[in-house]
Amino acid sequence: MLAAGAASRFGAPKQRLLLDEVVARVRASQAAGDLVVVAGAYELDLPERVVRCDRWADGPGASLRCGLRAVTGPAALVVLADGPDLAPDALDRVAEAWRRGAGPVVAASYGGRRSHPVVLDRSVWDAIPDEGARALEPALVACDDLGDPGDVDTPDDLPERLRS
Repeated sequence: MLAAGAASRFGAPKQRLLLDEVVARVRASQAAGDLVVVAGAYELDLPERVVRCDRWADGPGASLRCGLRAVTGPAALVVLADGPDLAPDALDRVAEAWRRGAGPVVAASYGGRRSHPVVLDRSVWDAIPDEGARALEPALVACDDLGDPGDVDTPDDLPERLRS
């Protein structure tokens, strides 16, 4: 789970507001295994394994590479910490497509738009540039029926249930 950014548009460490929700959704997935949370701009106090990425400011790819170094399996299921409406079934769907050979990069799509979660086969990990996995061409798996995972960039994007 990538949670390393500065959240500059949000104006505060949004990860601290969103992580419990996103972690719960990941844990509800059948596909999720060991959870690694990548921290960078902010310290994160979680019961999950947290990997600190000192080079987080280099871009999302730097944070992703930090997290991948902590993964031992043949692939990684990647989610963003700022997607509080992530459907556990979306994780299961993209993981199953990868297992069935859809390709080394498999991403959920919503309304034809590439999004998260994303499965990255170990064979592509060394090819991830600083701009992140968006530079890699994925096989898309339609998850329209599951609802968009959301993307909290500003306080106005925060779902009502998470506002205090």
